[in-house]
Amino acid sequence: MKSAIKRATGLLVIEVVNSNPNGDPDRESDPRQRANGLGEISPVSFKRKLRDLLEDHNAPFFRSLPEQFLQNEERYQILEHRGRDRKAIRSEMEEGVSPGKFDQDKFLSSSFVRKYWDGRVFGNTFLEDGSAKGYIKTGVVQFGMGLSVAPINVQRLTNTNKAGVEEGKQAGMAPMAYRVVEHGVYCMPFFVNPNYAGKSGCTAEDIELLKLLIPQAYDLNRSAIRPDVRIRHAWYMEHQNVLGSCPEYLLLDALTPVRKGDAEMPSNSWSDYEDRASLPEELKNRLAGVVDLVNL
Repeated sequence: MKSAIKRATGLLVIEVVNSNPNGDPDRESDPRQRANGLGEISPVSFKRKLRDLLEDHNAPFFRSLPEQFLQNEERYQILEHRGRDRKAIRSEMEEGVSPGKFDQDKFLSSSFVRKYWDGRVFGNTFLEDGSAKGYIKTGVVQFGMGLSVAPINVQRLTNTNKAGVEEGKQAGMAPMAYRVVEHGVYCMPFFVNPNYAGKSGCTAEDIELLKLLIPQAYDLNRSAIRPDVRIRHAWYMEHQNVLGSCPEYLLLDALTPVRKGDAEMPSNSWSDYEDRASLPEELKNRLAGVVDLVNL
């Protein structure tokens, strides 16, 4: 018998140093920022990092996974990838079912569910004209918006290119193209809800893989504009039952770092925050377990 998925509450504490953790296409790729100065990291952005890590089965990350995943690598493909064949995916979803119809049992045994890890874990909104709406699934795992604890300061600089990028020019530049957060600490909650597992086909093994992916999300996805994004903590708190044994907001509040001094001023370093390195005992006793995935 397969082990059951347990309800869990998670919190990522992410430190950003001279990097752009999530550009805003509506603001020329400026780091996302609210009107009150707080920085944002969208759930879509973070899940993209996880998908990119898992998609390349020849990369060191995947090849270093436990044997249980390597022996079943066909189960860990990514639905949300570039160049996907929508007609082929639709046929995978509708195996053994008449067009426009939906059968939950046949869906769970389909190659669509067997293949796509992100479809099982995060759900999917993949719908073609004429398809039944039953194929739209809410995910077992939901990431919330990542918000900085204090306002952020955005630095904008011009990139130069000695070799030039236009014909006839010996040098080039991209005015104000280098846009980074000088320093910030963001908190992103996430939630594991077993209530939807029977609908999307998510398994306990899928969640174990998620827990292996999260700590590597930024370290193995560095880029020129995102060289130094650090997951300081990746708290994973399992409840004692499927309905939840502790209000989630209490857990999140207890592990959110606190800005020292003037909370309305951008920070300069991690030392500007009071770290929360553990849960209070009264909350810990209401859980089945709590771990920091970064330190496993």
